Amino acid sequence: MTTRRKPPKKPESFAAGVGRGMRRAARTAREVARMHGTPIYVWEDGKVVAKKP
Repeated sequence: MTTRRKPPKKPESFAAGVGRGMRRAARTAREVARMHGTPIYVWEDGKVVAKKP
């Protein structure tokens, strides 16, 4: 009996993986801030600004 292997996945570029990870981390940070009622701090127009999630 022979088993067939799946064709190898196309390798993802490092930059694409980093971008995907950053978006996922930001989404998680917003969820945690929303759960705890704390602000999220972002850089906006050269200043650090607290925003409600």
